[in-house]
Amino acid sequence: MKYLLFLNRMFALHNRTKMVITMSWDSLCLLFAFLGSYWIRLGIGTDVLGFKEISLGATVLIFHLSMLIFVGNYRHMVRHLSQEAVLMSLLVSMLASCYLYFARWPLDAFVPNSMPIIYFVLSSIGILGPRILVMLSVQSQSFRLREKCLIYGAGETGRALALSLRQSSDMVPVAFIDDKRSFQGKTILGLDVYSRASIPQLVERYSISKLLLAVSDSGPERHRELLSELEPYAIELLSVPDVKDVLYGRKKINELREVSIEELLGRDPVPPKPKLMRPDIRDKNVLVTGAGGSIGSELCRQIAVERPAMLVLLELSEYNLYQIEAELSAAHPTLKIETRLGDVKDERQIRHLLSSHQINTIYHAAAYKHVPIVEHNLLAGVQNNVLGTAILARLAAESGVEKFLLISTDKAVRPTNIMGASKRMAELCVQAMQDMSSKTHFAIVRFGNVLGSSGSVVPLFKKQIAAGGPITVTHPDIIRYFMTIPEAAQLVIQAGAMGKQGEVFVLDMGEPVKIADMAHKMAHLMGRSIRNEANPDGDIELHFTGLRPGEKLYEELLTGDTSSKTPHPRIMSEAEPRLSLPEVHQLLDKLTIAIHNNDEHTATQLLLSAPLAYKPAEHATDEKKTVANTPGDADNKAVMSKLAFNR
Repeated sequence: MKYLLFLNRMFALHNRTKMVITMSWDSLCLLFAFLGSYWIRLGIGTDVLGFKEISLGATVLIFHLSMLIFVGNYRHMVRHLSQEAVLMSLLVSMLASCYLYFARWPLDAFVPNSMPIIYFVLSSIGILGPRILVMLSVQSQSFRLREKCLIYGAGETGRALALSLRQSSDMVPVAFIDDKRSFQGKTILGLDVYSRASIPQLVERYSISKLLLAVSDSGPERHRELLSELEPYAIELLSVPDVKDVLYGRKKINELREVSIEELLGRDPVPPKPKLMRPDIRDKNVLVTGAGGSIGSELCRQIAVERPAMLVLLELSEYNLYQIEAELSAAHPTLKIETRLGDVKDERQIRHLLSSHQINTIYHAAAYKHVPIVEHNLLAGVQNNVLGTAILARLAAESGVEKFLLISTDKAVRPTNIMGASKRMAELCVQAMQDMSSKTHFAIVRFGNVLGSSGSVVPLFKKQIAAGGPITVTHPDIIRYFMTIPEAAQLVIQAGAMGKQGEVFVLDMGEPVKIADMAHKMAHLMGRSIRNEANPDGDIELHFTGLRPGEKLYEELLTGDTSSKTPHPRIMSEAEPRLSLPEVHQLLDKLTIAIHNNDEHTATQLLLSAPLAYKPAEHATDEKKTVANTPGDADNKAVMSKLAFNR
């Protein structure tokens, strides 16, 4: 410890002071190497050093030091001494030994033939010995303090990562892991290469906490397979940046990123069809509601790539609007972007926005979607999801908008909660509005959960795991469909292009995922193990809280067997039962009055009586939620004239 403290004090000295000390040390070492060569060869008591020998020693010392200065020996940091610096120092010692051998004749000095060899050995030890000792001491201390990791992949990318981590990082690699037999058992850059089966032993031996994936040339499918194979080891997985980002200098090889659950559960996206991506966007004025949300913002990114004439962003959250506008402006500086803080329920603002910007296409992503919150804020959920959609759809038809696309949810299929019922009612509103205008084409796209969206389980689980748990899951058997946000947004645009008469399109969500299994996988990816009876020494406990109000064990995408194929392999069309425009207007009028009266009971009964197949998890309705002072019929008529939908 005192030795390390002494080194730290030495490192803290001024560079010029350290150079003086180093050169003084080297001078003494070279002097003792010259004298020691005589003493070792002839004996300490031998008196052979005359004026000629001393003159030779002085010239050798000057030559040796001059060569060290010339090759830049004193510019190297001792604690980070490189292999090249060591070799150069040995080369200089060899040249100085040769100089000693040949300079004896002009000076007529007595120099035994073996003396240059002894001088080479002694001078090399004197100069390099302390430097290597300091370097090893610092590296040993650094090794103890730095976080130990394994590098998966001993190829070119893995070797580059190992070299980079050794130079400057809080992590230090202790071994390579590689599946290639030609690498296993070998040593690369001083690190042994092991097979994957050795991971548990290495973790225990070195207290490994991270596994760094340095396999940048594998395809998406192989990447998912690899993650699936490594996830059970419960070591935090980090990945090197994309090889293109490294080549173009956008990122460094050691700028590691966390491996996300999306990479493990995702799938290969079907390449988008240009004829489905462009018709509603290219050179059109496009409006996206809820533009700052998870789906809305990704829709904006995908739309911007297709070069619309104008992209109008409507968002209620100022911060979300600022974020997406800043991102799009940086990525597409020539794109005309208009931002509007507003609410889809504001009929005056929406009417002005549609006419002033001559909107051609609307992607309606604004909605309240969090099931428990909407369940406890029934009227707000219905007003936003149902009335807001109805207002926007009606004004779109009146303004001659060419395409209106409603983004719906799998929770609208046989809903058991207010959020799902409100979205199913919104679907009926959009379909009925098709009767208002032959010019406006309406369409509905229905899909399940998206990975990483706001309010989803992924960010919640990630936060809980980082905090040390417990991870809360509502039910051990609950399952959900999941899709990545980019894939969902891309499919939404393509499905919308096929819509003409209020069709409902359903996205192929792939295989359902058990939420408890997802929690296990996320914990493992973040280097944590689940504590249970089989693993009592695990890091995090999994806690089941019970189903929340209105929550299903599983979600459905189709109401029946009426689905049909479309030109896209991951998009289906379903023939849904519809309501006529007068029937929808009648329901909307009643919902408007119930909302104005703050009457949750009546609003619930209206949703139950509507053809939504709505069956709440708890059929009992709390009568006390009804406001005591309910306005009379005269007041209701006033509400009708003020808030009902103009026909």
